Amino acid sequence: MAKKLNVTPLHDRVIVKPAAAEEKTAGGIIIPDTAKEKPQRGTVVAAGPGKKDEPVVVKVGDNVLYGKYAGTEIQIEGNDFLIMRESDILAIV
Repeated sequence: MAKKLNVTPLHDRVIVKPAAAEEKTAGGIIIPDTAKEKPQRGTVVAAGPGKKDEPVVVKVGDNVLYGKYAGTEIQIEGNDFLIMRESDILAIV
């Protein structure tokens, strides 16, 4: 992302830009919008400072995996993002 967000999450919250959903299967079948699965991978675009005794481990630019229903969908400047706790992130890829 070329433009920096003007939103800073609080405490251990992280803002993630979800990766685009798959358009085709490995066999070349086009997936309609109604059948697409929610992506479970994304890029961290902003991170809070962490809790009092626990600093945030993820950094801006990290590619992460998160749970299927993790976070809250938000829209900032017309773009879709997820805001979630750092504990909702399963792994850094």
